[in-house]
Amino acid sequence: MGGSSTPKPPVGSFDTCAKCEKQFTVTKYTMAANPGPGFLCHQCAKTSGIDPFKKPALPRKRKPAADKRTVVHYQERRFPSLAAICIQIISRHIDEVEMLGDIGSVNLDEIAKSLARNRSLTPENAHLFYDVQNTNLTLYDATKLTPPALSTLAMLNPNLTHLRLDYCGLMDDATLHTFSTSLPHLTHIQLLGPFLVRVPAWLSFFRSHPALETFSIEQSPRFDEECVKTLVEECGKSLREVRLKEVGKMSDGFLTELAKCEELRLLDLSYPGNGKSLSDEGCIELMSVLGETLESLDLSGHPELTDEFLRDGLGQYAKRITSLSLSDLPQLTDEGVSALFDTFAGLTTAQPQPKKIKKKHAPETSLTNHRLTHVSLSHNPSLSSLSLTSLLTHSGPSLSTLSLNGWKSVSPEALQDIPKACRENLVKVDLGWCREVDDFLVRDLVEMCGKLEEVKVWGCNKLSGACLRGLKVSWF
Repeated sequence: MGGSSTPKPPVGSFDTCAKCEKQFTVTKYTMAANPGPGFLCHQCAKTSGIDPFKKPALPRKRKPAADKRTVVHYQERRFPSLAAICIQIISRHIDEVEMLGDIGSVNLDEIAKSLARNRSLTPENAHLFYDVQNTNLTLYDATKLTPPALSTLAMLNPNLTHLRLDYCGLMDDATLHTFSTSLPHLTHIQLLGPFLVRVPAWLSFFRSHPALETFSIEQSPRFDEECVKTLVEECGKSLREVRLKEVGKMSDGFLTELAKCEELRLLDLSYPGNGKSLSDEGCIELMSVLGETLESLDLSGHPELTDEFLRDGLGQYAKRITSLSLSDLPQLTDEGVSALFDTFAGLTTAQPQPKKIKKKHAPETSLTNHRLTHVSLSHNPSLSSLSLTSLLTHSGPSLSTLSLNGWKSVSPEALQDIPKACRENLVKVDLGWCREVDDFLVRDLVEMCGKLEEVKVWGCNKLSGACLRGLKVSWF
């Protein structure tokens, strides 16, 4: 490298340019001659291609580490409709909306959903949804509605037949007593999170509504066997749908009482929690009674249920079920589930094992089960290709929703049968954590299933995302 071998003169002193030999004043921008010795004036430094005033380049800043697990949503974007824009504006100014007058039931429901997104429903603005002529009322987030506000709801909507309240954690005994007296026509009730309601209030409510057709509660730790017994005694003849989800005191005693509701169409006893589980024997006996009428069954989250229940309960008696949820049942095997669907299809005949329990009805004589439209078998790691092949053989053309989340060992050949078998009606499918899901499978789903709206492929590492266009997809 060239340069001056002598030290740089002090700033402000005079020196002679090594090139033009003219005297110049030394500054901090003075550059050494190349080759040396000596220093250059500013003009000679520029003519030699060196800019003495150029600032040194700053060191490159290191980019912060990005989250490698980027969640990508491929979804068709459209301009919002005029009605959607109006609903957004009304939601922002909900406290002043009463001056608008009649809004319409359809738009009111959309406003209720919009308010639920940011929990804006309060005792003051909830009156927008009240009307003495209401027969159907749904509030998607009642978190801020106090017991007096919930009692007011009942008194201002005396003709309700259908009531749904989500996140009604402040509901107490006094509120339910008001429902018992102020809602005489109620036949369908759905409550999410009535934690505080005690047994006497439930008993009083059931006795005041003998025509109840739908009773659905979720997350109610105080609801016990006495409540179920009274529900069946008072409303059993009219009950069509019962959902007792995340009820901590669940036991086989519940099944004994529910078996008396011989017209039941829908039954959901999923996820009791606290490590509790219904037994094979209790569920088999239940199916021996309800199998003739039951159309929808959810027994997810009962870890003690085994293939025995599939063979001697569902396989023997469940001939009309179209919606089946058996998620989080770790003792189910691939062979047992496959045998169940083969029995449904009439390919094999279930051979019940001798039991001590006494069945109240003989098995159905029909060889085949109604085709299933909704199936959830997620989080059952032992299930694999045999189960999927048998399911598609029996119900492929009719399936609308299908969840196989967590089937880590299912083969690519079995997965490729899904778009072929389900091309007619499939709307939603969950293939999360199925290791063999790839771009080719998702492409076939998109191209072959004309009604498909949603695909979930979380944990599918073979996907590149190249095929995911025009579809709502959750993945990483």
